[in-house]
Amino acid sequence: MLEAEFWVAVAFVLFMALVWKVGGFKQITAGLDGRAKRVRAELDEARRLREEAASVLADYKKRRSSAEAEAEAIVSGARAEAQRIADEGHARLNEFIARRTKSAEAKIAQAEVQATAQVRAAAADAAVKVSEVILRERMQGEAAQDLVRRSLGEVRTRLQS
Repeated sequence: MLEAEFWVAVAFVLFMALVWKVGGFKQITAGLDGRAKRVRAELDEARRLREEAASVLADYKKRRSSAEAEAEAIVSGARAEAQRIADEGHARLNEFIARRTKSAEAKIAQAEVQATAQVRAAAADAAVKVSEVILRERMQGEAAQDLVRRSLGEVRTRLQS
């Protein structure tokens, strides 16, 4: 009985009895229970934070996809608007060119008409003068002069019209 292991066992039993008598086991279990409650609360808090982070991530993903869709819509709208403006510009340019061409053609036609009228007037004046010279040389007297005047008047009116 004098062995060291025996006395260690007796001391251990006495120590445990003393701890039990003082209420140490209740304090140890209360401490362990409190620790378990804190760990459980921390795990619950971590789970709640994880779920919140997941919902925030889902919200940001949703917002991102919505923003990307909106950006794509804006870009496609801008492209369509740019194409519409370009088409409108081409149409206006073609219309302007057509108006200018028509105006130039009208001016050319008017210039041709004026040139033709001027040539006819010059030809009529030259024909009248030539006729007058020829008739004066060939015809003499008052009757000839009267005939020349009437003929020249008729020639002028016919050539100018």
